[in-house]
Amino acid sequence: MWYVGFPDTPLTITKQLIINVMPETQNIEYKSVWKDEYLKWICGFANAQGGTLYIGKDDNGNIVGVRNAKKLLEELPNKITTILGIVAPVNLYQTEQGDYVEIVVEPHPNPVNYKGEYHFRSGSTKQELKGAALDKFLLHKYGKNGMVLQCQVFKSPN
Repeated sequence: MWYVGFPDTPLTITKQLIINVMPETQNIEYKSVWKDEYLKWICGFANAQGGTLYIGKDDNGNIVGVRNAKKLLEELPNKITTILGIVAPVNLYQTEQGDYVEIVVEPHPNPVNYKGEYHFRSGSTKQELKGAALDKFLLHKYGKNGMVLQCQVFKSPN
């Protein structure tokens, strides 16, 4: 947590506002530096309930700063759109503790993949979906209940 001081009152008492840092949750992920593999986290948020990825914050949400924030602000929107096929707002915040980047990911109605892989945010983890889990996810996204109809082919005697 960090403190914001207010001017002294006539009684010379300094008031302070305590701002708590939120821990990582299903909808919040912190990374101290950017790596392209974090596109998988964005994919996971898009396939789940959405979420926000912060670059330049430690695992506790404290600002550690990111050196190339302005470059990320230019490159990330293009990478997200080109690789994932979605649009996610990328915002730069400049503070006394350092710069950090916020990527806001909305949930998407259709499956989003990262180079053919499907990722999903569950709790505060990212899961790669495979096998039956992937089948169930895709059927759910496309509004199917998973029932497969079996048809028998009959040959006409003629």
